[in-house]
Amino acid sequence: MTAEGAPRVERDGDVVRITMCRPGKRNALSRDHLQQLLAAVTEVGAGDAAGIVLAGEGPVFSAGHDFADVLDAPLPEVRSLLALCTDLMQAIEQVPQVVLARVHALATAAGCQLVASCDLAVAAESAGFAAPGGKGGWFCHTPMVPIARNVGRKRAMELALTGDVIDAATALDWGLVNRVVPDAELDAAVDDLMARATRGSRASKAWGKHTMYAQLDRPERDAYATAIEVMAAASQLDGAREGMRSFLEKRRPVWTD
Repeated sequence: MTAEGAPRVERDGDVVRITMCRPGKRNALSRDHLQQLLAAVTEVGAGDAAGIVLAGEGPVFSAGHDFADVLDAPLPEVRSLLALCTDLMQAIEQVPQVVLARVHALATAAGCQLVASCDLAVAAESAGFAAPGGKGGWFCHTPMVPIARNVGRKRAMELALTGDVIDAATALDWGLVNRVVPDAELDAAVDDLMARATRGSRASKAWGKHTMYAQLDRPERDAYATAIEVMAAASQLDGAREGMRSFLEKRRPVWTD
């Protein structure tokens, strides 16, 4: 039985949707909710699904950390909370599935961090994004780690220092999301991008996702060294051989993984 406020996990074919269900708390990432999300992502990651959609229920996608967990908490407790949040963000990158954020509304602070940590993101036109700590008293240090890697230095600084909300169109222009669509078309756009992102060999794609994250922040020489070794080894996968063979034989590939 699903605990009250626990994320809802639903499977439709090869895709699993994990939905944050704390609308009354604006899907704030409390310690309990972070643990629940981490458990859900890890469990799905160990299964045979091809993709994960991360969604939210209610008027806000996620408002970030629940200040009730932080206010007056001792330093070790806050440190462990932030470490738990980081574990979730890194799990999203490490699972072999494609992880896509379905952003229907405002995503702030660690909620925006959640979007930035996903492989892909589709936003409704009414969505917004912010790292509001810059205009308050608790700067968004950890949220800015993946956000900055999505949008670049100057835009990251603007988000972090002003704390202002940017609209979905700006988030698209800055590289924080992949698509922006009318609200009524959000689910169709999520399904379309997920279908295109999960086609082909799953083993090849899982290895590709892992290597992309491994090389992105390395110097070019090191990135090439990593990519050469992985791409050479990946040529031996059944999926790679089937893909090349079907191309040469001018037929549709048959994926066994």
